[in-house]
Amino acid sequence: MLWRTSLVRPENSLSHIFNESFGPVCENQVPKTTTTDEADDRLARCEQRIGYQFKDQSLLKRSLTHSSCAGTRLECNERMEFLGDAVLGMVICEFLYNNFPERREGQLTQQKSHLVSRSVCAVVGARLGVEELIFVGKGLQSIPDSLKAALIESIIAGIYLDGGYEPAQQFILTAFQPELDNCEELDTDNYKSLLQEETQKVGKLTPSYVIVDHRGPDHAREFLVAVEIGERRFEPAWGKSKKEAEQKAAMIAMNVINDDQANNDNEVERSGALASGTSNPTE
Repeated sequence: MLWRTSLVRPENSLSHIFNESFGPVCENQVPKTTTTDEADDRLARCEQRIGYQFKDQSLLKRSLTHSSCAGTRLECNERMEFLGDAVLGMVICEFLYNNFPERREGQLTQQKSHLVSRSVCAVVGARLGVEELIFVGKGLQSIPDSLKAALIESIIAGIYLDGGYEPAQQFILTAFQPELDNCEELDTDNYKSLLQEETQKVGKLTPSYVIVDHRGPDHAREFLVAVEIGERRFEPAWGKSKKEAEQKAAMIAMNVINDDQANNDNEVERSGALASGTSNPTE
C-alpha cells in the first residue's frame, strides 16, 4: 500500500531546502537515454515497490540516476548515497539498541557493520529489483552489486528528504526485514567463521592463523596473530590470548576483503561509464 506523509510545511521541507541550495533536482529533465513515458513508468514502478509515494518526483528521479546518465555530477545520485548511508546507519543502530539490550557495544558494532554493508544492501536491492529502475548509461551492460547497494542508499535519502525520518525508517525496517529477523542467529563474536564463509564463496581457500610475535610474562602473555589466505598475509592484531588475537585478525581481514570487493565493483562501474562515453560529467 502506498502511503504519504506531511511532517513539515512545504516551504520548510528538506526537499525545498535541498533545491534552494543546489538547484532543482533534474527539473523536467529526463535522463538522456530514456524517454519521458519510460521515465514516468519507471518512477511509478519504484514507488510501488518501495511502498512510498513522493511529493517531489524530482527527488525520486535523482535518487535513481547514475552518473553515467547525468549531465552533471549534481544531477546524479552520488550525494544522495552519502546521506542515505548515514540515515541507514542511524535507523539500524536504533533498531539494534532497542531490540538487543543484552548485547555489548562491540557486538552491536559488528552487527551494524554487517547490516549496512554493501553486500547486504545489494541483496536488498536485488530483492526490490532496483536494476530495472536505475537510469544508467548505455555502456553499462549489467548492474554490479555495488550499484544496487548504492541505489538503496540513494532511495533512502530521497525518502528522507521528501518526507523526513519516519518514512525513511519505515522503508528501511520493511526492506531489511529478512536481515533484521536473522539478527538473533548471527554470532557477532565469531569473526573466524564469517571470514571462512566469505573466503569459501570467493576462492575456496581456507584462512590460516600465524603467530607473528608475543610479549609479556608467562602468566599474562599477549599474542600477535596474522591471517594468511593463500599467499596473502593481512595486518596482524594483538590479543590477550591466541583465540582473541585470531578473532581480531579475522575481523581485520574481513574488512580488507570487503573494501577490495567494493573497489573491484567500482572499477566495473568506471569501465562501463567509459564505454558509454560519459565517465566525466561536468562537475
